[in-house]
Amino acid sequence: MTHQTHAFHMVNPSPWPLTGATAALLLTSGLAMWFHFNNSTLMNIGLILMLLTMLQWWRDITRESTFQGHHTPQVQTGLRYGMLLFIVSEVFFFIGFFWAFYHSSLAPTPELGSQWPPNGIQALNPFEVPLLNTAVLLASGVTVTWAHHSIMEGHKKEANQALFMTILLGLYFTSLQAMEYYETPFTISDSVYGSTFFVATGFHGLHVMIGSTFLLVCLMRQMKSHFTTNHHFGFEAAAWYWHFVDVVWLFLYASIYWWGS
Repeated sequence: MTHQTHAFHMVNPSPWPLTGATAALLLTSGLAMWFHFNNSTLMNIGLILMLLTMLQWWRDITRESTFQGHHTPQVQTGLRYGMLLFIVSEVFFFIGFFWAFYHSSLAPTPELGSQWPPNGIQALNPFEVPLLNTAVLLASGVTVTWAHHSIMEGHKKEANQALFMTILLGLYFTSLQAMEYYETPFTISDSVYGSTFFVATGFHGLHVMIGSTFLLVCLMRQMKSHFTTNHHFGFEAAAWYWHFVDVVWLFLYASIYWWGS
């Protein structure tokens, strides 16, 4: 077709879905090999292939939206629905962890000493590092909103500053959580308390790292003037994701750190 009579984007043939699927297979198989045989070769190959796929696929999408004009209002509407549905799926992902936590904590079994936290578990003080982490994430929610309003009003320098501050706060959160894990007096193998604590907070930490990467890409694009006052869905998607991560942390803090201790 030499003339397109519709507003939708017919994507060109791309190798990245195939390389991404191959990388996912190698990564999960490699993780299993690493866990069972202490051999990380396959996992490292999968990780490198995944990173290369991400880099080149994001590059192509950036070209399609910024330089080729394929992201029309109709296409942007589809992307918005896609991002919303993705966040809904993430909500249910975390609901599973909260379900496991409340199932075990509201009616502790005799094996747990019929109490919560179980016998022998020294829970963390919710008013130390966890409270600081809560303040850090809430502050990052403010700075990412500042960045959004700056982009909408065409204030490029302010948007750069606000995005940079958000990424710094995300990295600070991650470093604080790593320090907390290092000093935690229990492990992931210490009954259902350790399992639910590390799996729930660990997956949230992973989401913070993903969100920080998402925002770093947005900062690089913002510095190259890819976003305009009315065409910046790439940043909006990152902001939605970051706010979702904030809200999940508030539930984690209230449930596992404060009430659960």
